[in-house]
Amino acid sequence: MNNFFFGIYPYIALSVLIIGSIARYERDPFSWKSSSSQLLRRRQLRIGSVLFHVGILTIFFGHLVGLFAPLPLLHALGISHEFKQILAMVVGGLAGIAALIGGGMLFHRRWTDPRIRKTSSVADIGILVLILIQLVFGLSTIVSSAQHLDGKEMVKFMLWAQGVVTFQPDVAARIADTPLIFKLHIVLGLTIFLLFPFTRLVHMLSVPLRYFWRPGYQIVRSRRTQPLPQHSDAELNQARLTAARRAAAQPTAAE
Repeated sequence: MNNFFFGIYPYIALSVLIIGSIARYERDPFSWKSSSSQLLRRRQLRIGSVLFHVGILTIFFGHLVGLFAPLPLLHALGISHEFKQILAMVVGGLAGIAALIGGGMLFHRRWTDPRIRKTSSVADIGILVLILIQLVFGLSTIVSSAQHLDGKEMVKFMLWAQGVVTFQPDVAARIADTPLIFKLHIVLGLTIFLLFPFTRLVHMLSVPLRYFWRPGYQIVRSRRTQPLPQHSDAELNQARLTAARRAAAQPTAAE
């Protein structure tokens, strides 16, 4: 069972995440959105969303750096396992609490407001519940981590994660003797990856980078004091026919 969940299941989850996301974007691009309900209970949405997203992003990049930073690099920089362990507990704990509070506000808003709940799918509510459970698991690991501040358990998870992405054999054995709460945290995290392409979480991949180099827009207020003259339907139809004739008379690029 340990070999399946930590040696095989990671590849299943990551494969579905990548292939499923590409397939959804190609086959159903109009569903690639977060389906915002910001017009309803905006204050609760604003506070909850900020806390949730700041916390989740901090946790995500913290895990990314914490798990995949090469050990030789940490040694070269003079970063001890003890310091990294305490830093992860403090920063991860604060970010986890912020995300849990924000996520709880978002769940309360979506579950208790009849209008928002009516426009929410089962996947919308279900994935939020899983993320909240995952946050509880993550915060619970701090209790276990506090019992071994030497960082040795953390190194096991680093070697496991790096072994998964480099396709090393028998990688599951590296965390076979770790506490159960860590294993539950990993399995649920992989399950969220597995469900990622089928939920609103896909909007995380749509970072609007084009806004940084798009041309600027200028809004100009009209100084007109009188309304535009009204035209009859006959005049409008005639104008459309004239425009169509002019477009047809223009030479094409091939000509």
